[in-house]
Amino acid sequence: MGPRKRPSRGPGRSPGKIMDQPDAAAARLTDLLRERLGALLLVAERPQPDTLRCEVAPAGVRAAAGALAWDAGARFLITVGLDVRALGRGFAIAHLFSLDAAHLFVSLEIPVDAADARIDAITPLIPAADWAEREFRDAIGVEPDGHPDPRRLMLPDDWPDGIYPLRRDFRYNARPPAAGGRPVLADAPPGASVLPMGPFFPTLEEPSYWRLFVEGERIVGCDYRGFYNHRAIEKLGETVLGYDKLPFVAERICGICGFIHSTCACQAIEKAAGIDVPARARYIRTIMLELERVHSHLLWLGIAAHIIGFETLLMQSWRIREPIMWLSEAISGNRKTYGMNCVGGLRRDISPETAGKIRETLDPVEREMRAVRKAVVGDTTLLARTKGVGVLTKEWAERIAVVGPPARASGVAIDARLDHPYAAYPEIPPRLCVQQDGDVWARVVVRLDELEDSIRLIRGALDGMPDGPIRAEITEPIPAGRLGISVVEAPRGEAVHFVLTGDDNRAYRWRVRAPTYPNLQAVPSMIAGETIADVPITVGSLDPCFSCTERLEAVDVRSAAMRVYSRDELLALSRRRGSQGGER
Repeated sequence: MGPRKRPSRGPGRSPGKIMDQPDAAAARLTDLLRERLGALLLVAERPQPDTLRCEVAPAGVRAAAGALAWDAGARFLITVGLDVRALGRGFAIAHLFSLDAAHLFVSLEIPVDAADARIDAITPLIPAADWAEREFRDAIGVEPDGHPDPRRLMLPDDWPDGIYPLRRDFRYNARPPAAGGRPVLADAPPGASVLPMGPFFPTLEEPSYWRLFVEGERIVGCDYRGFYNHRAIEKLGETVLGYDKLPFVAERICGICGFIHSTCACQAIEKAAGIDVPARARYIRTIMLELERVHSHLLWLGIAAHIIGFETLLMQSWRIREPIMWLSEAISGNRKTYGMNCVGGLRRDISPETAGKIRETLDPVEREMRAVRKAVVGDTTLLARTKGVGVLTKEWAERIAVVGPPARASGVAIDARLDHPYAAYPEIPPRLCVQQDGDVWARVVVRLDELEDSIRLIRGALDGMPDGPIRAEITEPIPAGRLGISVVEAPRGEAVHFVLTGDDNRAYRWRVRAPTYPNLQAVPSMIAGETIADVPITVGSLDPCFSCTERLEAVDVRSAAMRVYSRDELLALSRRRGSQGGER
């Protein structure tokens, strides 16, 4: 099925009616898939009011994905690989889509024979599925036939062939022996040189490794190498973490967006279990989510300024951020990793005294943010370094499924708070902050706009917060076999959590997609044709969050000899350092 022009997204949406729109959209999508697939459409059902689940025979996967993306205008979210052999089946692949204007999720599920674990890749039709399809091959061993890039993604180079960590028969604490092997690197274009960038450099807060293909100072291509430290969080979620513990591990997925991930995980479980969260808890979640957005955007603004040498802005934005961190500590006891979310609501309330402190803090923070905005908008040097740099076109942003401020800065009017309203956002909708130019400057402006709007949302949540309980009473075990899909708009963009409930009070499958996952896939387009000096700020403008590496190469500056430290050696060094009284 050849690609057709995707229906254009409108300039903005209000939350509208949440329940009747999904019904009409689900009926239209079901009719469309029946028309295109005929008998290849095996099941079409509504496990949740905002979710359409379609099971499709393997022969129909590309036709179904093409109909959703190109004819219905559905946006690709992520792919989930499932090992369902314990349930009497083989494997299953679930491609998740969002029909934003109708507040509808679509789970396109394809059964896969365990004896012939192969499925047609949809990446040739939907470029956004690139990493997701490579990942399910690494994780459960289902081969995406026709994928344009057959290299490993998440598994280390020395991982043995034929061992798949997210199969149910692989123990969570297993450590297979290293098998040797070297990374398979992309070839540089003819005549281009390779310039390594990373994995450690002073202008980004976390490590990443890029191989830049250059002709002189001009970038003509690049290759990204990541996933050095896969923390096995999803594996823990289906083996040792019960529903009561899972939100606290989810909060540690990201050092900045912790409350976002714990909220998203809780909402997926709550949706699957049919748990209604009390209104007061929904409002408090909104307050915490927006406080997290404010301190994250101010943190990013300082780092972005540091990348281009604007140290005054770095110091001012981080100074303004500090009272927000004090507020977080006053509310939860911690500046970060609040430990507030639990399935069904919250563990901590906001007292009237704390609410008054939040209001008192917001006023000076808002004044100082506006002063910073005025200085930023009028700075000619900042404009020269960001205007027209790192352009991401609207067409490619949609095709690669970019999310958050990078998408909105390219004219893609998406925001999970509006597309799939949650917490108190149906009652206090955010303003959709959109720019059209798609460059680094547009991404700066979007975040500055969102800073002001977050202050408005926090005040609105404080004003409208009702009395009542902060946690639902859960009296029955969560049934197995229930599906829950949740999205939360993190400062970096939309986070996605997928939960399939299981026995023993834990998830059968928990899948997480952080916003950086799709956004990083847009970098090759953004830096093509740029100069080397513009790459750090272009990558930094995404506000990327990389997982820290667990291995490194050490270079002896006297002999230039190199060695790679193993995990055990690094652990021993850390413990010896700690026992000697140094910082760990």
